[in-house]
Amino acid sequence: MELVEESPHRYRIPAHGAMRVPGVVFASRSLLTDARQALQQVVNVATLPGIVVASYAMPDIHWGYGFPIGGVAATDVADGGVVSPGGVGFDISCGVRLLAADTDAEAFRRALPAVMDGLDRAIPRGAGPGGVWHLTGPGQLERILAGGSRYAVEEGYGEARDLTRCEDGGAVADADTDQVSPRARERGLAQVGSLGSGNHFLEIQRVAEVYDEAAADAFGIAAGQICVMIHCGSRGVGHQICTDHVRAMDRAMPRYGITVPDRQLACAPVDSPEGRAYLGAMAAAANYGRANRQLLSDAARRVFRRTAGARLSLVYDVSHNLAKIESHPVAAGERRRLCVHRKGATRAFPPGHPDLPEDLRDAGQPVLIPGTMGTASYVLAGVPGGDAFASTCHGAGRVLSRHQAARETTGKEVRDRLEAAGIAVRPRSLRGLSEETPEAYKDVTEVVAASEGAGLCRTVARLVPLGVVKG
Repeated sequence: MELVEESPHRYRIPAHGAMRVPGVVFASRSLLTDARQALQQVVNVATLPGIVVASYAMPDIHWGYGFPIGGVAATDVADGGVVSPGGVGFDISCGVRLLAADTDAEAFRRALPAVMDGLDRAIPRGAGPGGVWHLTGPGQLERILAGGSRYAVEEGYGEARDLTRCEDGGAVADADTDQVSPRARERGLAQVGSLGSGNHFLEIQRVAEVYDEAAADAFGIAAGQICVMIHCGSRGVGHQICTDHVRAMDRAMPRYGITVPDRQLACAPVDSPEGRAYLGAMAAAANYGRANRQLLSDAARRVFRRTAGARLSLVYDVSHNLAKIESHPVAAGERRRLCVHRKGATRAFPPGHPDLPEDLRDAGQPVLIPGTMGTASYVLAGVPGGDAFASTCHGAGRVLSRHQAARETTGKEVRDRLEAAGIAVRPRSLRGLSEETPEAYKDVTEVVAASEGAGLCRTVARLVPLGVVKG
């Protein structure tokens, strides 16, 4: 396909064939190595009914289910725009939460081994059941699906301030628990408050460098400070909801005269019964993901208080797998009601945006970018005039599959390398470590530089790992 370089970090795929809009890819040449499959998915997404402006891809683009991971697309609700579960993914509301400790690295150093041992015992992880909260039955699960972090805080797992530092105040509106299948409920009943497996983690970090003092001060972080980053999502609930509604939309598409180049792009008009059902179920799964991170925060807080005498305050919690109804300018600056899909992409609202908490409004929305084990993570902020419907990257982006990574190295080698670098590691399994070796990912620093160079965000701080708890 033709890939036109419009600027050092912006490439265009001109509309051709069935494409309704062009593709726009924010990246550097080196980040696009071996991205052909993912770029074809950018083209495929551009064929969706109602899509506006462009089919976007972030610098961490890689192949995904239907949409590329790192894909952003918005459809015009009033003009037949569709919603596609493939534009959100299986791990609905997978996201990142950052907490800042009231201690610095020097004071914390001696406590690190005890904290890591405490987290190893306190944080449930792995592919199966097990969670911080042992629910009494379906009634509590229902309230989690409807109330997210708000319900968890009401039940004593957190503090009121947490909700002001959460995207959507801790719960996505319009959750429709009636659209969550019995199988999805069954999978979620025993997993709330758990990391899961794969690339999910809880990491103790040190703020190594601050680039924007004013924004860092507003966010509540400072050079040398200890932080905790949590990366996880909605576990089996989200996976099952995606599975259920892809099937429903695949059956429904002929009724709406919709054809797609890839069945993984199954979709339905946003205002159709199928579209509304998916959005209601997706919101319920997002609330589960929010509650999940809230519960893990509470568990980490207890360990920090007991072993280090330190307190953790929430900096921000944001999702990077979600579809949301938002208002954005489209043609000639006219604002339209859009269904914005962000899959492996993070919302990055600019300073002054009314949806931001008052104490963050002047700085812009915090954006949390996890690195890979042994590499840096970043805190970014939204900027005025940010492209792609105020979106940016979500992480490093895979370059090797888990099977390929496990063939490249062993878990023991990864563990030894991390510990030699002074990074404590508590894995659920050595196989999981080998699958998540840093070489399986793009260079997160290059991804962040490309995102900033493309005008999607600005860099606030760099954080480096001191200890990692892996699923």
